[in-house]
Amino acid sequence: MTIGALRLRGTLAVHDPRRLPFGARAEPLGFVIEGTRSVYFAGDTDVFEEMRDLAPIDVALLPIWGWGPSLGPGHMGPREAVEAARLLRASLVIPIHWGTYFPVQAARRGRPTFIDRPAEEFRDLMQAQAPDIEVRFLRPGEETTVD
Repeated sequence: MTIGALRLRGTLAVHDPRRLPFGARAEPLGFVIEGTRSVYFAGDTDVFEEMRDLAPIDVALLPIWGWGPSLGPGHMGPREAVEAARLLRASLVIPIHWGTYFPVQAARRGRPTFIDRPAEEFRDLMQAQAPDIEVRFLRPGEETTVD
């Protein structure tokens, strides 16, 4: 699909199509937006080999966690997100899907460690395994620009 000077295309996403417990069923997908630069929004997905076919990507919005203390199938943790960044040959990665939402019962004893831990682990892994890829952490509502 083309919108003005932008080209938008849906991409594969590896995630359960059901929204439990009573939600609708919908095929998961990500998006690549191309103009003067390319942006990949992974959506809720696990890493998949075909990400390599999307490369190179200027800006990749990659999930680095889920909403609870553990990850199930169809989700990337920090290690998988590093692998995805490398497959995409991303210039810049903005981690998403972490640190904002968790089950109420998980906060009974204060802020759960799984809220901040994924970002710290992702940062450390990117520095060790893909130091040539820039990483920017944004707080909810924060903006950034790409030169």
